[in-house]
Amino acid sequence: MSSDKSTTLRQLASLLGASGVGLGAFGAHALKSTLAKKAGAGDNWRTAVSYQLLHAVALLTLSTIDKKSLQTPPSPSSWSGGKMMALGTALFSGSIYFLCLDVGPKKLLGPITPVGGLLLISGWAMVGMGNI
Repeated sequence: MSSDKSTTLRQLASLLGASGVGLGAFGAHALKSTLAKKAGAGDNWRTAVSYQLLHAVALLTLSTIDKKSLQTPPSPSSWSGGKMMALGTALFSGSIYFLCLDVGPKKLLGPITPVGGLLLISGWAMVGMGNI
């Protein structure tokens, strides 16, 4: 059923959007002094938030386009691309958040950031190949 996939994309967009706004505010206020202590951490945090919010809007748009095109189910490219964008955002932005806060092993988190970026790129490519 197309509404199930559209609903899932909308829920992922809402989760990324709400947490992106929260993390942006958290970084700008509660973590301001913590991020200022580490060179570039504030800029990196803002980059992570920006990518997260941008991809929340992209997922929300995909959920709407699928409903308006009345495809049953949503095109495989837009559905798979949306899932890749969601996972890529979690890995890309999430790893940056942890690296900015010095939480977790840097040897593991460092390589996760570009993997997340590759998933984001792949998600966009899949959407571009779809029939939306």
